[in-house]
Amino acid sequence: MRRLIAAEFQKMFTTRLWLWLLLISMWLTWVFVYIAIEYGDEAGNVQPALDTAAGQRTVLAASVMGAAPLIAVLAAIGMSGEYRHKTATSTFLATPRRDRVLLAKMITYPLVGVVYGAVNFALAAAIAVPWLSNKDIDVSLTGSGIPGAFLGVVIAVMLYAVLGVALGALIREQVAAVVALLLYTLLIEGLLARLEPLSGVATYFPGVAERALAQVHQWDVDLLEPWQGGIVLALYAAALAAFGVFLTKRRDVT
Repeated sequence: MRRLIAAEFQKMFTTRLWLWLLLISMWLTWVFVYIAIEYGDEAGNVQPALDTAAGQRTVLAASVMGAAPLIAVLAAIGMSGEYRHKTATSTFLATPRRDRVLLAKMITYPLVGVVYGAVNFALAAAIAVPWLSNKDIDVSLTGSGIPGAFLGVVIAVMLYAVLGVALGALIREQVAAVVALLLYTLLIEGLLARLEPLSGVATYFPGVAERALAQVHQWDVDLLEPWQGGIVLALYAAALAAFGVFLTKRRDVT
């Protein structure tokens, strides 16, 4: 397994895609943090006030909305790229147990996800702390539940990496996998969560569970407790991973 994981890291670092996606995720984090602070105290905003612990956790944990979709994209490309670049045949010939190949990817990309989550959370803190200080709001990075929010962000990003690998195994066409992933995470789920007929189940959507785990309170949607959100998101990741492994073992490589 160590050899397979090392091979996955080698494949990833042969291009700079991981770096470009990290930079894009950081840009998204900047956008989300900017919105959270600039409009955080406006009347009618469902976000907690910026001078509260919940409001400060929301601002910093908004970094999850930048990091999670992009690590999922990286992971999906890493899996679907095996088929697009015709390397799946040699990969599975070298390792006939295809489930071990997927497991290696599901270890490698979450480890990279730790970096994505930590970097984006640090960026959010670097933006938010001085900005809030100018508003006479002091932020303690060791208090107000912020360490728990950081842990939630990192775990959520790691689980999204697993989801990305699984999606790349399910939708082997690379462009289709990436487009589907971005459309759902950045647009479709948000629209569905706001539909009145779906209000009762929106709490259990993957993105809403992710926000519950990271403690991001920005939508007018009831959130689970962080640990409950983590369980829901982990169940999504486990289910898609199991299905992805099942289809990969059954399908022809070509």
